[in-house]
Amino acid sequence: MTSELFTALPLRSGQVLRNRIAKAAMEENMAGDGQLPDRRLPTLYRRWAAGGAGLLITGNVMVHAEALTGPGGVVLDEHAPLEPFAAWAEAGKSAGGAIWMQINHPGRQVPSGMPGVVWGPSDIAVDLGRHSGRFGRPTAMTPRQIEDTVARFAVTARRAEEAGFDGVEVHAAHGYLLSQFLSPLVNTRTDRWGGSLENRARLLLDVVRAVRAAVSPAFAVAVKLNSADFQRGGFDADDARRVIAMLEPLGVDLVELSGGSYESPAMAGRPADDRTTAREAYFLHLAEELVGTSPLPLMLTGGITRRATAERVLDSGVAVVGMGTALAVTPDLPDRWRDDREADRRMAPVTWSDMTLASAAGMAQVRHQMRRLARGAAPRPGTHPALALLSEQRKQRAALRGYRAWLSGDRRGGNFPEPARSGGDLIVLTHDTAAERRRGGK
Repeated sequence: MTSELFTALPLRSGQVLRNRIAKAAMEENMAGDGQLPDRRLPTLYRRWAAGGAGLLITGNVMVHAEALTGPGGVVLDEHAPLEPFAAWAEAGKSAGGAIWMQINHPGRQVPSGMPGVVWGPSDIAVDLGRHSGRFGRPTAMTPRQIEDTVARFAVTARRAEEAGFDGVEVHAAHGYLLSQFLSPLVNTRTDRWGGSLENRARLLLDVVRAVRAAVSPAFAVAVKLNSADFQRGGFDADDARRVIAMLEPLGVDLVELSGGSYESPAMAGRPADDRTTAREAYFLHLAEELVGTSPLPLMLTGGITRRATAERVLDSGVAVVGMGTALAVTPDLPDRWRDDREADRRMAPVTWSDMTLASAAGMAQVRHQMRRLARGAAPRPGTHPALALLSEQRKQRAALRGYRAWLSGDRRGGNFPEPARSGGDLIVLTHDTAAERRRGGK
């Protein structure tokens, strides 16, 4: 009997996913010259496409050239040439699956060594204790900046469709800008974007409306949303339920559930309650709370490595199973599951006492695997985390030099602010990889 994992999923846009397995977003930080995809990203995604997943979701593509999560970030705005993105899209679709571009704005989560802008709903900085200086100090966004940001998301979505992508995923999780507006702990505004959940969700809803209006009806629009922030007084499962209901009338095809933020114990491997303690599918209990009332199909990402776990997720009513690190280590895992085989290796957790550095090292290990795949090599999950972290820091320093030169060049007219302070070595922490390293399951 065919597993439900390998049944098709029709979406409201008319798009049909060929199975229920998705490669979830992991930020690659592999931009080439001009913050554009070069040959590495098409090579990487062709490898994943051949592995059997029904859907590939890219690592986040930035909508604002002056606001990046790291210097190796890809930017798609009104100035970017489409040819490199078209090659990326073609590679992702090369084996018959779909590819969606995740689109994002970091808000306050910009490394302090970066040029450009650091914005947030309020001027509240990321609190990581002694590591807090690794992020820039944000300024509260003006109404004009908020409106311009909505327009940027729409431009990126329209151009993604022009390049051949099948859809976009609007990133509203993991403490990035749209998630910051949703959080009552970060968003302390008293205007129309703050206060009630309806006001705090206004930016996300306006972005989704603008994106849907900018693309064709057959183009998929998804949203990545935290099931909870795992912070006392923060965005919780009931808030998620209400936001999903707000998204339903706007033409959204799918909502991906994840959880946590940099400040959250759940993101750093310290569970805030017993609902986050499972080694695999660690947001499943929260998803089960939401699936019964959700008017939209849900995708669950976080810690899934075995077919039995994936099938348990689908049995709960979730429509799509998302995986990240597991596919960085075993890119053909969906085809293995179809043949009743499992992965023959997994990545060991980083158990350093400093959770921030452990998270950075874990993410560096994952990027090391992606870089190997991108140059046609086999994964090597046994790479020591300290070596992976040092290698990543060297690559990020080189990328930062290129980003500074690009940002100050003729393309933008120059004169962008330098960072107000340095956080030492640039350690790029991005949640789309961190979410997959939690709990040590991979």
